[in-house]
Amino acid sequence: MDWTHEIDGYCERLSPAYWAEPINAVTNAAFLIAAFVMWRRVRGQGAPLAMVLVAILAMIGIGSYLFHTHAQVWAAVADTTPILLFILVYIYAVNRDVWGLSPRYALGLTALFIPYAALTIPLFQLVPGLGDSSAYAPVPLLILIYAFLLRRTAPDTARGLAVGACILIVSITFRALDGPICGYLSMGTHFMWHILNAIMLGWMIEVYRRAVRTESA
Repeated sequence: MDWTHEIDGYCERLSPAYWAEPINAVTNAAFLIAAFVMWRRVRGQGAPLAMVLVAILAMIGIGSYLFHTHAQVWAAVADTTPILLFILVYIYAVNRDVWGLSPRYALGLTALFIPYAALTIPLFQLVPGLGDSSAYAPVPLLILIYAFLLRRTAPDTARGLAVGACILIVSITFRALDGPICGYLSMGTHFMWHILNAIMLGWMIEVYRRAVRTESA
């Protein structure tokens, strides 16, 4: 694999230059802002997994910045790896601390995300206009499934999860529109994916924080 192979996947990028995607690059600050806000809300509350999620949220911002400046294969890995890590840690946290599963069962259920994604991504690829954003589409669906299953035992958490899923659906929509509307909007819409995802991920940490606080009250 050529780790330095250049990737041109977004409307804003017109050259391989470092600052070819200034808006896409700068808007990654939203992730760092969200991480800082949630760090202030989570610290001292005895929720170590929430702090782990905050750290990963900051890593998402750094990884995405590297990708939208360097735009090479290694930077794409730095971009996507923290996102997958956030998903897995969050699923485990909800399984353990909201469902009340033992760590072993929580981990086993979390591992099922991999075959779940492998089965559902090809189905979302059939959706017209979704393009490579289909790789993210299974996530809001899974969040909504969790919200539905928790609607009776943890209604506040279920509502919070549903709100997060809706924000993510809008965010994925902006990501998918980046290419199709490029001829009309030169900067594209990918930057909205960053801003909305930062809000959504911060909100998801807040939902978990409140759930843990409720359980320990």
